[in-house]
Amino acid sequence: MRILVCIRQGLDGEINPFDACAYEEALRVKDAEVVIISMGPLSVKDFLLRLTRLGTKRAILLSDRAFSGADTLATAYTLSLAVKRLAPDYVFCGRQTLVGDTAQTGAMLSVYAEMGLVTNVMSVCSINEVQITCKTRDMGEISAPSPALITVERINSLRLPSIRSKMGEVEIWSANDIEADVSRCGLAGSPTRVLETKENSSGRRRCTYIDPSELSGVIFDAVNKLAQETLQTTPSEKKLKKVISIGEAPFEYAKTVCDNPVIVPISTADEMTQIIKNEEPDAVIWASDSLSKQVSAQVAAKLNLGLCADCTSLSTDGESLFMVRPALAGSVVARIKSQTIPAMATVRTTQKDTADILVGVGYGARENIDKIKEFAEKIGAEITATRKMVDNDYLPYDMQVGLTGRMVAPSVYVAVGISGAVHHIVGIERSGTIIAINPDKDAPIFDYADYGIVASVDEALDIK
Repeated sequence: MRILVCIRQGLDGEINPFDACAYEEALRVKDAEVVIISMGPLSVKDFLLRLTRLGTKRAILLSDRAFSGADTLATAYTLSLAVKRLAPDYVFCGRQTLVGDTAQTGAMLSVYAEMGLVTNVMSVCSINEVQITCKTRDMGEISAPSPALITVERINSLRLPSIRSKMGEVEIWSANDIEADVSRCGLAGSPTRVLETKENSSGRRRCTYIDPSELSGVIFDAVNKLAQETLQTTPSEKKLKKVISIGEAPFEYAKTVCDNPVIVPISTADEMTQIIKNEEPDAVIWASDSLSKQVSAQVAAKLNLGLCADCTSLSTDGESLFMVRPALAGSVVARIKSQTIPAMATVRTTQKDTADILVGVGYGARENIDKIKEFAEKIGAEITATRKMVDNDYLPYDMQVGLTGRMVAPSVYVAVGISGAVHHIVGIERSGTIIAINPDKDAPIFDYADYGIVASVDEALDIK
């Protein structure tokens, strides 16, 4: 059995953390031949050589000037040619990178490579030459016949090389080697265009500092008022003629660029592809739940359309759709235009929480988890966690909120011991009221909170 693992080098020179989990998961499959593949400049060769010490002896680097500047669709097309040449039984990918944060490439690649697809994998339950069965984050247990592609969540830690391990070999493949149509590669083949980027300042609020004794009263008052909408949904002066909203969740966004958007329930990728062909809309707006992300990416590949992910606002001049989305772990926002019609976007919608109040636990409160849980139980809240808390095994992954976790929108979010990293802020910015508790008065979290308490956990959480 051959497993091909798609890997990207991050801006820090290290392996993308989601891809690291995919690589480790592949290495754990008994008797499997594991091959790793990446796309990038020739300098990536040394990075791949280091990774061959972990268990694979073969690595492929797709490197050609024609590949540079690729968006997710062009990347998926290029990778698919290599996949077809290698003919693996399975392809393992990380759910997303921390550079683009789109979670699109894997699903698009599955279409171009003509493979089955399972996304958001939390564990591989069974795998053989015939079928793979996986436990997923949101959709239960799913099986797919070989050949299939899976996208992996942050479910493990990549092993370290042994002292005696030796490097394998890295093969360099050019556009000619994979018989690529260069008009579909790199910037030339990318249907989305970044028009401008700027520092991300969304989500900032005016913080009122309160005494710990006021905390309960502030929470009570906040629960009894409607959650505010913090994302930009200002209608454009000019409108597109025909826009489809896939489901009700993205409808408010669709209304900002069309007077009468049509709601169409989500279905399979094949059925959605046919509907879009028949309706010929100017734009198609999708939600950001796991199913919508998967199907929208598959549809984009089937129709060779641009797809902009995780948008926070939309606008139009009456002819084109302009989309704004965060990138680089949320540190910048980019304004993007699609070169194809219909333009397609997933917009930042949030999952429905079972509690009006969420208490987020940050690394600064790692020694006080029991006390925070007692406080949460007293006020009827659920616990969530930052990425660092999960990475260090203090709390489980299904509690993680943020760019690499889930987006939430409770009436009240109480951030305890959270520093305020941008990748966490993007997951909570639609909360109605944010209350930050941190002993560091200069912690960035206070810039994104409505109320702040400068105190330790012991001082702030009166649970008597």
